[in-house]
Amino acid sequence: MSFDPVNFDAAQALAHAHKTFEIEAAAVLGLKTRVGPEFAQAVRLILGCRGRVVVMGMGKSGHIGRKIAATLASTGTPAMFVHPAEASHGDLGMITATDVVLAISNSGESQELVALLPVLSRLGVPLVAITGGAGSTLAVHAGVSLDSSVAEEACPLNLAPTASTTAQLAMGDALAVALLDARGFREEDFARSHPGGALGRKLLTHVSDVMRSGDAVPAVDLQAGFTDLMREMSSKGLGASAVVDAERRVLGIFTDGDLRRLIEKGADLRSCKASDVMHRGPRTLRSDALAVEAVALMELHSITSVLVVDESGVLCGALNSNDLLRAKVI
Repeated sequence: MSFDPVNFDAAQALAHAHKTFEIEAAAVLGLKTRVGPEFAQAVRLILGCRGRVVVMGMGKSGHIGRKIAATLASTGTPAMFVHPAEASHGDLGMITATDVVLAISNSGESQELVALLPVLSRLGVPLVAITGGAGSTLAVHAGVSLDSSVAEEACPLNLAPTASTTAQLAMGDALAVALLDARGFREEDFARSHPGGALGRKLLTHVSDVMRSGDAVPAVDLQAGFTDLMREMSSKGLGASAVVDAERRVLGIFTDGDLRRLIEKGADLRSCKASDVMHRGPRTLRSDALAVEAVALMELHSITSVLVVDESGVLCGALNSNDLLRAKVI
């Protein structure tokens, strides 16, 4: 098969794209008219599973199955993918009677899947099928069969799995969504299974995880001279310093911005003490607050540094916008 790039028909390519979208959209919308009580039955069956949902499928259906398994696992339903061919050579041992098998096949006659059906039945493993073959071997053996049939494939030859795999994927997503809702799955639960993602960082990162603590926290007492105050700010690199009492309770804060404003006013800084120049009643956060709360506080009050206190108002940490950037919270 050869291709002549000179005679490439861009308009025809675009027409195929539009046709593909139309066919696959129709395939997905068609599922709505065929999904009935059996869908709720499948959800109920999976909710009652004490083990895992074992997703199986051959070829393109297998690729869809891997994605469905990943979606289920990340939304509160323990799941894994087992390749049917590998199952016949030992991997069947991964499946127990406490599991539910979700088998995917457009025809419902995939040889490798069909060969496993008697064994799964002897094991007493509940079987849910996603198939386009209503009267197929897979559909007949399944406890619950979900109809994913399509009128036509998007492939102009009506051969390559296109609309059928899109329908399978949509059915799997529908199961995952129904299951997460039934389980009361929340944003916090999603974040726990996605700690490396943006949402995970936002919902799992606390101020205590990113704040500076111990000697890294700039602080002076009320009577500290201006030189000592500036030395503390410079050495700790926060762009601010807390002003505390003898018990390290926060009384005020002095920032780079405060320094600029004093210089603009022409103040005699050499004779000033920390108590003279500090900003009283600074914004503070508890260490158990979420880091995103620090972001919101900074944005609301147009500040770049926040002091962290315990329940008694004692200074225990500090952070600035750079700390939050490094933690990828912002």
